[in-house]
This record gives sequence, structure tokens and C-alpha cells, in this order.
Amino acid sequence: MKHLIIFAHPSEQSLNASIKDHLVSSLSGEHEVEIRDLNQMQFNPVLSQEDIAGQRRGEVANDVKVEQKWVRWADCITFVYPIWWVGMPAILKGYIDRVFSYGFAYRYVEGQQQGLLTNKQVVIINTLGKSHQEYQTLGFDKAIALSVDSGIFSYCGLTVNAHLYLDRAERATGERVVGWKAEIETLYAKQ
Repeated sequence: MKHLIIFAHPSEQSLNASIKDHLVSSLSGEHEVEIRDLNQMQFNPVLSQEDIAGQRRGEVANDVKVEQKWVRWADCITFVYPIWWVGMPAILKGYIDRVFSYGFAYRYVEGQQQGLLTNKQVVIINTLGKSHQEYQTLGFDKAIALSVDSGIFSYCGLTVNAHLYLDRAERATGERVVGWKAEIETLYAKQ
């Protein structure tokens, strides 16, 4: 299976980086793996007027073409990022804005939206500061599922296999991190 990992955290010493690195090492033996580290790549997240005009003509910038090539290549796309302000980091939101463009990720036919990224799986792995229970009580989990799982990925035709919330990440013990990594390994072993 071809696994594309989209990583959006500025620190290579973060829990997110540790999760990404573990995922890469556990998948690499049996699968093809490509990592797109948006911060390391210095991906430009700004959707410009030039980008919008190009999308309307069916043209995208060269950096976007490269990313779309990787999305096409992948059987499974995993997004690893922290939840900041009940959402994804700006660099990842900009990646979605620019890469998941009209005509590539979705289109409208006779007024009906069609997702174009079918036959691909998505896994989302998020770290968050609050407990998952706090997110549920506040309704944040539903807001994230609606805006990300449904509003982006399902909208584009992708199948969301799992959305993992690694809660209280800033206070995670070594034992807890080991447990999360084992959970991730089990999830991917089922694919």
C-alpha cells in the first residue's frame, strides 16, 4: 500500500513528530511511504488571487502540482497535526486550500458536488491539550468531525478510516505515548 503522510508541526522534537516518526518506521517495511513535512518544506499556505484564477482555468502552481501528484499516488493519506484553536495549523489549512482544488479534489456537475479523490483512505491523528471528554462536553469533537472529516475529506470523496485524538498531549506520560503508538500500529495492521 502507498502511504502519504502529511505532517504539520513546526518542531521535530514534538509529540506529533514522534508519532509521525513511529508511523513511518512501522509502515516502511511492508509499504511505500512518502512524508510531506509542510514546515520543513516551507510550503506556502497562502491561497492567492493568482491561485484562484489558475484554478478556474484548471491550472495550478508548480508547488501544488507536486503535492497533487503525491495525493494521486497515495492509497492512504495520514494527516498528523495538533489541534490549535479547535482547528488545524494554518499551514495545513493553506495546504488544503491550495492542493485540494476545484477540478482536482471536487467539482460540480449540474449543480451537484462530486468528490474526485475516491478509492483513497484517510487517517487523521491529532494531539490536543484538553481531554477528549472536555472536547465532547464542549461539542468541539463534533465541530472538528463536521468541518474536517465531512467538510473536507468526505466532501472530496475520501474515505475517513479513523480520526484519533491523543488528548492531554502536553502532559502525556511515556507509558501513555507507548499506548498511543501501539493503538496506531493496530489501526494500520487492519488496513
